[in-house]
Amino acid sequence: MDALSAIFRDNKFRAEDLSGFENKLFFEGTRQRPFLVKYFVLVFLSSIIAVYGVLNDSPATVIGAMIVAPLMTPIMATAAALVMGSMKRSLTSLFLVVAGVALVVGISWLIGISYGVVISFDHNSQIIGRISPRTTDLAIALASGAAGAFAFSRDDISDSLPGVAIAISLVPPLCVAGISLSENHWSAAGGAMLLFMTNFLAILLAGGGVLAFLGLGRAATKTLTGSARRKAFYVIGLGVLLVTIPLTVTSVRVARDSWTQSRTVQVMDAWLRESQYTLHTVRVEESGVTVVIAGKGALPSTAELKEKFRGKKFAPGSVELQIVPIEIEQIEL
Repeated sequence: MDALSAIFRDNKFRAEDLSGFENKLFFEGTRQRPFLVKYFVLVFLSSIIAVYGVLNDSPATVIGAMIVAPLMTPIMATAAALVMGSMKRSLTSLFLVVAGVALVVGISWLIGISYGVVISFDHNSQIIGRISPRTTDLAIALASGAAGAFAFSRDDISDSLPGVAIAISLVPPLCVAGISLSENHWSAAGGAMLLFMTNFLAILLAGGGVLAFLGLGRAATKTLTGSARRKAFYVIGLGVLLVTIPLTVTSVRVARDSWTQSRTVQVMDAWLRESQYTLHTVRVEESGVTVVIAGKGALPSTAELKEKFRGKKFAPGSVELQIVPIEIEQIEL
């Protein structure tokens, strides 16, 4: 604990540090126009990279989009402006975030409606991983937000920012939301937006907390009262608590479904052991469990299957058994 306190004590903001820090996050006067051009160009390009990375189920492409995407900067600028007491700067930075979000979702929607291939919401790992966020995603986002704030505050570790951008997902969930909207898949769009909001609020809360702990507010000229600043972070904290509710619900559902799938696999493997069938797929759905098996010959009795489920003291509801026959034909040459 003493070592951690020493780290923060040695990295406290001083008045002379403020100018360099502000130059990283706030682009005003003659610097504003070049920044806005670069910002929206990078948002546009990262959106295209991320959308096609998601549609092609390519993790490497999606990671590339995370590095290119510039959304982290205005989000961290919003947190920093609140800590420094500048409401004008915080609103300007927040507007940039909202504009970037709208652009990403809009581009993704346009590409989605013009995409000539069926989009799978059941087998595409880049979509599946972003439509059911869990409490672990919140933990990752909080740690990433804290790491991002610390990296922005230090010139000697700013090289870590690309790693933070990869750790915290901003553009990909927005792309998934846009793609989902283009397919009228409202639940998937909602899940993806929940993941983005989780990451967004976590950066504001954890990033702002680290910057405040490092003394940014004391080093800056305050134009916002301490009471107003506290209220702003209370609202952010409340937002984090609110998103925790659906994240917890999703976490419980995912854990329950994983347990159901695991037990079903055990039962099916035992039931098919003496047959010529093999287990292909187990899908847990709201209505029950769908099991796909492939093979030939006679199946073991369904009564035996029921008995094995009872033996595991496990009842998944209804089990739909889908059988894929395999026919082998010998051709004499």
